[in-house]
Amino acid sequence: MKTPSFRLDGKRALVTGGSKGIGLAAAHALVQAGAEVVIAARNTPELIAACADITPASGLKDPKISYQTVDVLDSGAVNQLFASKGVFDIVINNAGTNRPKLIEDSSDEDLDAVIDLNVKAAFYVLRAAARSLKLAGKSGSLINISSQMGHVGGPKRAMYCASKHALEGMTKALAWELGGHGIRVNSICPTFIETELTSPMLSDPDFKSFVTSKIALGRVGKLEEIMGAVVFLASDASSLMTGSALMLDGGWTAS
Repeated sequence: MKTPSFRLDGKRALVTGGSKGIGLAAAHALVQAGAEVVIAARNTPELIAACADITPASGLKDPKISYQTVDVLDSGAVNQLFASKGVFDIVINNAGTNRPKLIEDSSDEDLDAVIDLNVKAAFYVLRAAARSLKLAGKSGSLINISSQMGHVGGPKRAMYCASKHALEGMTKALAWELGGHGIRVNSICPTFIETELTSPMLSDPDFKSFVTSKIALGRVGKLEEIMGAVVFLASDASSLMTGSALMLDGGWTAS
């Protein structure tokens, strides 16, 4: 027997929210594994900077990295992205947001912002990806960047937990819907990772102490610790895995 390959040579990948944070780490990982990668986000200068960051860091002579400016909240723009860029073997559904607030302090606009980006936009991307792969008669790997909060609850996380629990349900449903077509759908569920999004929260010593007390490893995660999981789920190494949540939570949900 031969160990399945973790390499992604000849594969095409799309990463939404790919200009920074977890999305950028995912793009780095996919490029280094040999994939041709398109990163997508709303901010063109950030996308250009991300491509410039990935190119030398990849260690490759000719890394295949490009960008596309798109607002994934616009279903028409998402459809056009897939129509113009062709079929993607791998899709990292990463664009997301959080507005930590007590429920009584949460506005309708807060709720709409979280649900629209974390659930509806994710649905738009998954729908377009599934249509594209099925039309081409190709298999593929769709990876939703979810959260440990898709499996537990937490203070000031009603909106975020609702959105990530929804994403976990979507992952399971689509695993069954698309499995017969050779299209796998899984999620990655990180704990708190050091990113621009979490920096304001983790700068509060009391909050960081609370967070690390819930993590068996006693620390928050690093972006590099996302990369291996991305390559695993994107590659043939995970060919029997669908409808699953890969927990990168340092043990949070084990308690």
